[in-house]
Amino acid sequence: MDLLPQQLKAVTLTHVRYRPGDQFGHFLAWISLVPVFISLGGFVSHFLFRRELQGIFFGIGLVISQFINEFIKTSVEQARPETCTLLEACDSHGWPSSHSQFMFFFATYFSLMGCKGIGFWFGLRSRWIMNLLHWSLAVVTMYSRVYLGYHTVAQVFAGATLGAVVGGSWFWVVNSVLYPYFPMIEESVLGRWLYVKDTSHIPDVLKFEYDNARAARKNMDSAKSD
Repeated sequence: MDLLPQQLKAVTLTHVRYRPGDQFGHFLAWISLVPVFISLGGFVSHFLFRRELQGIFFGIGLVISQFINEFIKTSVEQARPETCTLLEACDSHGWPSSHSQFMFFFATYFSLMGCKGIGFWFGLRSRWIMNLLHWSLAVVTMYSRVYLGYHTVAQVFAGATLGAVVGGSWFWVVNSVLYPYFPMIEESVLGRWLYVKDTSHIPDVLKFEYDNARAARKNMDSAKSD
């Protein structure tokens, strides 16, 4: 009996191909993996080391956005471009682009957090720099999906539009509907067990944590000397 399957299926989020010898395509292939780096490196490490409710709901929103993307893809069932044969990606649908949707959700939500002063901000200049960085990544990621042959222009623009709309809508839900319940979540049994917290009401979180860390160390040194 042949135990080997006739055709293998790849995880489309991480399975990125480019033409041999195409250095620009190689670069864009890595750019296409930015959503993976953000998900695993960013949000997982954020939960492990920060436990901020704003960040947690940011991550939840991205998951919801991806579920919406999969639902629309399976409902519309629009094929990928003809290059999908070479990329071995014809077994999945193309409209809307999940990579574009992920990155434009992220860029929109991140920008709105900056406008509201949530998170680690070092002034207006750093805010502009950070916005330029993640919007540039979003646009280049969208372009990479067309250049590498995974999507049509219409598919990446559909993903970008949907990501921006869902990102803006979820930000409103979190900060207008769910925000009043943050203290209750903090004081809940699960919240206290996981040490989740909300610091979005603190104007300068970085300075606040820096000052408290120094004060705690000085108190500890004083206790040792006594």
